[in-house]
Amino acid sequence: MIGWAAEGGLPDSRAESRAVGCQAADSSQPSHCLHPGDVACVGQGERLETLLGSCIAIILTDPRRTVGAMCHIVHASPAGPHAERPTSHGDAALATLCALLQQQGIQPQLCEAWVIGGGNMFPGLFRQEHVGQANARWVMHALAHMGVRVLGSDVGGPSYRRLAWTVGPGDPEVVRVEV
Repeated sequence: MIGWAAEGGLPDSRAESRAVGCQAADSSQPSHCLHPGDVACVGQGERLETLLGSCIAIILTDPRRTVGAMCHIVHASPAGPHAERPTSHGDAALATLCALLQQQGIQPQLCEAWVIGGGNMFPGLFRQEHVGQANARWVMHALAHMGVRVLGSDVGGPSYRRLAWTVGPGDPEVVRVEV
């Protein structure tokens, strides 16, 4: 693994990974489970996984797909001075994601992206603007401002998403679970 900006490190066991929604497809393949606020940058052949509700994940990769980075954003709002986990906020998560890519010699604005998550976890209460929509809108605006090309997105709707991506030529795998 190239870089990790999570507090507490990576889960060591597959059982722990499954408890938070991550399921290693192949035990011989390095797999990294991101929790809310985590940011990771890994090399080709390594797998990134997370479980999303109203949170949103950004995956950035170089066009040759030799390096991939993912963040798990909880809040679109900026991290305040007393934020317990600044990378749970969009601005700090995206800045950390870009810094990890730059450490590998990759310019983030030349990367390609996928945006996943931003679901409405309480569709009976929120039919208009909800946290997931705000998160998705912020991410799409931030990536557009950076000039990053979004290859695909799966956002909104009343569903959780299990996201997994192995750095390489394939697209991320998204499994939706309706609320």
